Amino acid sequence: MSILDTDELVIALEKALPELSEEHQADATPWQPHDWVPWDLGKNYAFLGGKDWEPSDSNTPDEVRAALVALLLLKDNLPSYHRLLAMYFPAFSDWRQLVGVWTAEDNRHAIVLRDYLVVTRAVDPVEAENRRRIHVVAGYRQTEESVADLRPLSVLALLAVHELQTAGFTAKLRGVVTDDVLAQILAKIEADDASQARYFVGFLGAGLVADQDATVTAIDWALNHIDTIGADVEDFDEQRKLFAHYEDDSTRGAIAKAIVDQLKLESVEGLSPEAQAGKERILALAAQA
Repeated sequence: MSILDTDELVIALEKALPELSEEHQADATPWQPHDWVPWDLGKNYAFLGGKDWEPSDSNTPDEVRAALVALLLLKDNLPSYHRLLAMYFPAFSDWRQLVGVWTAEDNRHAIVLRDYLVVTRAVDPVEAENRRRIHVVAGYRQTEESVADLRPLSVLALLAVHELQTAGFTAKLRGVVTDDVLAQILAKIEADDASQARYFVGFLGAGLVADQDATVTAIDWALNHIDTIGADVEDFDEQRKLFAHYEDDSTRGAIAKAIVDQLKLESVEGLSPEAQAGKERILALAAQA
């Protein structure tokens, strides 16, 4: 049972903003998307007198191409995640230090991925654009029913889990990529996601101080609402099979362990019976990593 109402909890979390934002600024590494695109490989498409994409243009293996499209669509869906955060942490307030900074950082990922893929002709740009429009319009948790169970701490836990999951997925993808430039792009994205995850988990640490029962319950909830990357992409079943092995039973365990280690969750005591049960589930999951 939460001891604070929503407004009180947000105010309590806001007290951690300056310190956590300063830590994130020191932790994050600035980089420019345009620096990582091999522009000299590019050529015009038919609209400007060149040649449109053909399957023979791509030297990228099917598995890598499918995983890249899934990752790109995930990053394209940034507005949905921004709106989830803005439900309780409005970007026109002091929370811009979290919501605005995260949004600006994460947007680089879709920019650099799309530019790289279009310039190198690794994927069909028309298909990628059509998928983007469909995916972003559908959104993530963009119905009243899907956000009804979200509270401030569950939003933060959801984003912490999301960033950790994406960092792990990107690491798996990077491991099978042979193009050095693409591998370095993925390394940048992975590092960003890991840093952003630490940022969000830091706010969960502040939540433990403000309302530990609600925080542990939120983490437990978020860990049980993970879906595989690409699962929400329409008409993508065959492509998703190509990289299905990137996520398995150990995926949630690795995410749980990262959260447990940063929060030192084992040492949290005095929880309600419900929250204690949630803590035990989290620790059991982390032990599987």
